[in-house]
Amino acid sequence: MQEQVNYTEDSIKTLDWQEHIRRRPGMYIGKLGDGSQADDGIYVLLKEVIDNSIDEFMMGNGKKIEVKVSDEMVSIRDFGRGIPLGKLVDVVSKMNTGAKYDSKVFKKSVGLNGVGVKAVNALSSSFTVRSFREGEVKEVSFCGGVITDEKALGKTEEPNGTYVEFKPDENIFRNYHFITDYVSSMMKNYTFLNAGLTIEFNGERFHSRNGLLDLLNEHMDSEPLYPVIHLKGEDIEVAITHGNQYGEDYYSFVNGQHTTQGGTHLIAFREALVKTIRDFYKKDFDPSDIRASIIAAVSIKVEEPVFESQTKTKLGSKDIGPEGPSVRNFVVNFVQTELDNYLHKHPDVSEVLLRRIVESERERKAISGIKKLAKQRAKKVSLHNKKLRDCRIHYNEKDERKTESSIFITEGDSASGSITKSRDVNTQAVFSLRGKPLNSYGLTKKVVYENEEFNLLQAALNIEDGLDDLRYNKVIIATDADVDGMHIRLLLLTFFLQFFPELVKKGHLYILQTPLFRVRNKRKTYYCYSEEEKQQAVKKLGAGPEITRFKGLGEISPDEFSVFIGEDIRLEPVSLHKGDSIKQILEFYMGKNTPERQEFIIENLYVEKDELI
Repeated sequence: MQEQVNYTEDSIKTLDWQEHIRRRPGMYIGKLGDGSQADDGIYVLLKEVIDNSIDEFMMGNGKKIEVKVSDEMVSIRDFGRGIPLGKLVDVVSKMNTGAKYDSKVFKKSVGLNGVGVKAVNALSSSFTVRSFREGEVKEVSFCGGVITDEKALGKTEEPNGTYVEFKPDENIFRNYHFITDYVSSMMKNYTFLNAGLTIEFNGERFHSRNGLLDLLNEHMDSEPLYPVIHLKGEDIEVAITHGNQYGEDYYSFVNGQHTTQGGTHLIAFREALVKTIRDFYKKDFDPSDIRASIIAAVSIKVEEPVFESQTKTKLGSKDIGPEGPSVRNFVVNFVQTELDNYLHKHPDVSEVLLRRIVESERERKAISGIKKLAKQRAKKVSLHNKKLRDCRIHYNEKDERKTESSIFITEGDSASGSITKSRDVNTQAVFSLRGKPLNSYGLTKKVVYENEEFNLLQAALNIEDGLDDLRYNKVIIATDADVDGMHIRLLLLTFFLQFFPELVKKGHLYILQTPLFRVRNKRKTYYCYSEEEKQQAVKKLGAGPEITRFKGLGEISPDEFSVFIGEDIRLEPVSLHKGDSIKQILEFYMGKNTPERQEFIIENLYVEKDELI
């Protein structure tokens, strides 16, 4: 019988603003995370502060922002107008307080609800803000949103602007660390979208003159099929080209905010692209053939934008402004007019584009029959499929509660069995490979459907038509830390990079880090991921500890696995850097056995010995 609970006036609680944010951080910054993903909470904290500095720049104040990020501490200094000194405390610690409600002051800003910097304050163990205005300075410090020190108004020779320094609270962000590549990418995007702005990040200077043209050049890993089409209008900018990669690659922005989940503006852009191309060539091309291998960026400015969550990663606005056209009509009309004009003026580009569309059409038709049979096979196998041990909750971009869904790709019955027994059945799935996958380098996408392992893996992830219906937020390669395990890892990376590069570019692919050693005595056990950690553990335990070297995942018991894939899971994100060419990388590692590769293996052999033996 269910226990009766009294529901009285005492049951009603009113939380202070900072207590509510700390109890329900997901409402304000999305998922927490440990920094291993680009949309983890610590990066949202950084973004919320910088967005205020960007809004100052957009209003014509301050052309430089200085950003410093260490393992734990973050500082941002802008040279805008500075927060009005008498309201400094209110702006960073009173909900629904700010200048963004006045559309005349901040007409097309990112932050509109007066929450962002308050969330940073509440979720930081140390938060200090200084405002410099007209020769005066005001400083106040907080811990968890509670004032710890407030300095009296003072004189200064510093130029106008705002300085914010904070340290994310380790009690909320467990074992967090900032990944420099993620922060660098964020800073570059800010400069691409704000011509004339300079950001200095940890001593490195970022500046852009050509906006989205520079952005596409930054993100392309090989030469495009034709020069980037760069179109600019009032409150809209578009850049378009095609490559030889599989999939579609989009970068969308609203008021300088990177809308990683798209929204009404990106939907309108994709629609406009198809309609314009069909009308120009007077052919009813399939949309997938037009958009295959596209690399594009779209940026618009909207008055009082409506986002689908506080983290502002998806635009929900229907209209450009109170008196403006709909977002759809605004984007479609611009693309139809400007892209059509461009193609008429550049017949060489329109000819290359046509060839690319026809080539995509030919390839799609060539594998259509194979795809149908492969789908039937995958569906039939899945009825009695021991390869996939699924989880109950699947990835859903629209539902932030479901963003932690993940799948482990492993090889062998013992390893997959251990993970299966110790996983969280709600959010963690396991896919078991049968032996080493095929080396897919240099093969066409037909192999994805002809090879049973690849076909079933693709079906399990649900990525045949792109990432829109991806079933798991984190795709985790879990292989042994030996030569065979590394080979399997390379083969899987080859498969994903060649046929589903957007899985890597969007930050969904990871390598599971498992301990190399177990060091223990009768009282304490340490799991060590490196020789250095092993030595530290031996020193802590003193003389005579038992040291076990794990040679494979199958040697790790389910009880131990529950530690490694639980809250303290260590994941290494698979990422690409500027200048990395997927084609060149795959050719070097997975192509013919060249003298250059032999030399590379010989020169790096000692590293492999240290790590693998």
